[in-house]
Amino acid sequence: MNISKLNVSVEAIDILLVDDDQGDVLLTQKALKKGKLFNSLNVAKDGVEALEYLRQEGQFKDATRPDLILLDLNMPRMNGKEMLTEIKNDPNLKSIPVVVLTTSNADKDVIQGYDLQASCYVQKPLDLEQFTNVVQSLEEFWLCVVKLPSK
Repeated sequence: MNISKLNVSVEAIDILLVDDDQGDVLLTQKALKKGKLFNSLNVAKDGVEALEYLRQEGQFKDATRPDLILLDLNMPRMNGKEMLTEIKNDPNLKSIPVVVLTTSNADKDVIQGYDLQASCYVQKPLDLEQFTNVVQSLEEFWLCVVKLPSK
């Protein structure tokens, strides 16, 4: 099934990308722009900053609640697993879908990601073109197919 051929209306969504790798952040930004779907992308460099953003603390007091979180696992200060635990244990945040987007393909990481209630687990491809395709596929799926909870 070609998602782009579905007859759906696409509304703008807010995405929070949590990743400490500036190269991956730039690739994700480019892939989302290339996809030409309407969205807003905010970036947090680790789990601590992301939780401040989500809880509208400090410099993020005016932050918009994201409709979707793209989460890397391997980060300093607070890794993705710790952050996922915090999100899913917070009654105000647990309904936000979290896509684990990481380089790890270890079975233990995949299992733990789903045990921690990740919405899905996606391995980042190392190839630039494949990476772009994966990000655009995620964008199309989460914007065109999935019904997201209301804010």
